[in-house]
Amino acid sequence: MTTLRELARHLGLSPATVSRALNGYPEVGDSTRARVIAASAEFNYTPNLTAKRLATGKSGMVGIVFRSSPGHGMDPHFVDFLASLSEALADSQIDLVVHISSPPDQLSHYRRFINDGLVDGMIVSAPEPDDARIRLMQSRDVAFVVHGRGTEDAAYAYYDIDNDGAFAAATKLLVELGHRRIALINGPEQMGFAQQRRKAFDRVLAERGLRTPARFRSNDEMTEEGAYERASIMLAESEDRRPSAFVCSSTLQALGVMRAAAEAGLAVGDDLSIISHDDVLPHLRSENFAPGLSVTRAPIRNAGPVLARMIMARMNKVPPERLQRVDKVDLIVRASTGSAPAWGGQAWSQ
Repeated sequence: MTTLRELARHLGLSPATVSRALNGYPEVGDSTRARVIAASAEFNYTPNLTAKRLATGKSGMVGIVFRSSPGHGMDPHFVDFLASLSEALADSQIDLVVHISSPPDQLSHYRRFINDGLVDGMIVSAPEPDDARIRLMQSRDVAFVVHGRGTEDAAYAYYDIDNDGAFAAATKLLVELGHRRIALINGPEQMGFAQQRRKAFDRVLAERGLRTPARFRSNDEMTEEGAYERASIMLAESEDRRPSAFVCSSTLQALGVMRAAAEAGLAVGDDLSIISHDDVLPHLRSENFAPGLSVTRAPIRNAGPVLARMIMARMNKVPPERLQRVDKVDLIVRASTGSAPAWGGQAWSQ
């Protein structure tokens, strides 16, 4: 087996430079790093992780605590994300340590990670505007990055999608198609992404002199069954009171709305329009819905490699303000969205 010193001798570099190149230190040039990586593959060099961790005082691990929801377990939206994140970290020989916790217990998991020195950094998911987890890590000077933003002016490292732009585009499309009664099936209200989506929805309606009554809004866990129950109640209203269109935060929710529409005898795309945000869950392809589902599309799996690079940069002391990224979201219009029926073009009846 090739040793670090043998690899360094072959490259004409010092062992320290080779080690820094393999561990992503920013002071190593790109051309040198590429040479080192290529040579390590050619000579099948594998670092001694135990020796490395003893020498550096680093655990070689990153932690994440996923939020479980009562009666639903872990949100399926995060399973695909978790796989891509784990793969990306593993490519740099960093292990991912995963805890699952109910919202009230999450902070205790973070304290355990920090107090026991279990990890070198943390990845935070589903942030809230005033997030106690983030405040704790900032006070303890812990390297962390956030999947999402609690607020749009967040002062920490994050990767997010343009929730405002996505829901503004979806709402504008429905209004342009003549819909005046648009219901919102959203995620939990305390979540940053749900607040951003709701504000965009409200803003677009207000700009056109429209509004949606509280009874045609929901803020729940993003499940099919929950959306089905909410939509069933909304669609049971008389024709002059029920919505003609829905904007959903998840394809799981859209599936529930479609079930409720079928039971109410409404044809999706003709009697009722639906647009949903699509995280591109592998088991729930929006193009395969019947009819095909109109979506704002941003694969959640794409977040894994980005956040892996960000947390490694934070562990190497790159300032958080240099690690803030928001990706645009695609609007894809399919058959689930059509012109408003005659009754849907009228304002809400009180």
